[in-house]
Amino acid sequence: MRSTFVVASTLVLTCPALAAGPEIDVRRGEDRLVYGSCVPSLAVENGSAETIDYLEIDLLLTLADGTERQLELQSAYREGIHYPIAPGNRALLQQHLDTSPVLGVPCDRVKSRKVMGIVCQTAAGSACATTVSVVP
Repeated sequence: MRSTFVVASTLVLTCPALAAGPEIDVRRGEDRLVYGSCVPSLAVENGSAETIDYLEIDLLLTLADGTERQLELQSAYREGIHYPIAPGNRALLQQHLDTSPVLGVPCDRVKSRKVMGIVCQTAAGSACATTVSVVP
């Protein structure tokens, strides 16, 4: 089921003609340095008419030494308390350091970011009908 959300969202992301109208806008947030490790974030603005119950953006980060790391930035814990993002509201997507490995390098060692997947769900548990636009 998760791959359906990722594929559908990725298709919409790559087809600008389908992206007309209100959308869920995701942009790079402020990076934090926690115990010497970069912790990226993404800022979300819900320009749609639907409430987002859960949003996850999977990023592929390329480091200065050429290695790649994949991170999941989430609006909430997948199986925990959700923090819905109502229409017109903003939120931060963050890496949950207690459930995922740390990046292990300072922020200046991250050379590129690429979106690998998107999971967007409404309170009803269905995929978001609105386009998710991501600039990592």
